Amino acid sequence: MSDFRLQAPHAHHLRVQRTARYYTLGGSGAAPRTIWFVIHGYGQLAGEFVRFFSDLANDDTLVVAPEAMNRFYLVNPDKAPARDRPVGATWMTREDRDSEIADYVEYLDALFDEVAADAVRDGALVNVIGFSQGTATATRWVTHGRSSLHRLVLWGGLIPPETNLARGPEALRHLPLTLVLGSRDHYVSEVMLATEQARLDAARIPYDLIRFDGGHVITRAAFGQLIGSGAATD
Repeated sequence: MSDFRLQAPHAHHLRVQRTARYYTLGGSGAAPRTIWFVIHGYGQLAGEFVRFFSDLANDDTLVVAPEAMNRFYLVNPDKAPARDRPVGATWMTREDRDSEIADYVEYLDALFDEVAADAVRDGALVNVIGFSQGTATATRWVTHGRSSLHRLVLWGGLIPPETNLARGPEALRHLPLTLVLGSRDHYVSEVMLATEQARLDAARIPYDLIRFDGGHVITRAAFGQLIGSGAATD
């Protein structure tokens, strides 16, 4: 047998253009005074996710739901033909994660420029809600992006663990932060919540906490508290 050694492959990256999809509700007035970016979780699609926030939308309030650009079938091919298999989207996986994060931060900044930049120059305020996997996406947008955002809401999820709160980022120190969590959320335990609160307290990052009776879901029952606890509104 010949002495044959496999060469290790070299990874390369090529920047390409992509077509991203997003949905909106409300904002039918001359110019929105309040904008909510709502960032969906793993396996969801923006067109369905945005419906959960219809109570927030009106003539003066625009709700914007960006969709992650990594779509996939939610069930195996042997379960149903392609035409019948439900589709979801994910913001990233562990594979090539740094590129994925950089790409979606750039995407969200471009979407901000498209739908919110002019309104913000005219005085509109922008809230960002991340749900489940979207909490990490929203936090990274706030900490790594360039958009003018006024409030961060993490619903059913926590700040991504790589975020070094002890030495920054400054964005989290000057942006109102709200945590929203159901009493029976199976992804965020009471121990995890207590650890996150201790982490924020140690870094002297202020936050509000909203609890509701329920699981890992978006519920309109929490909207009153969400708005009343300091949503950025005109």
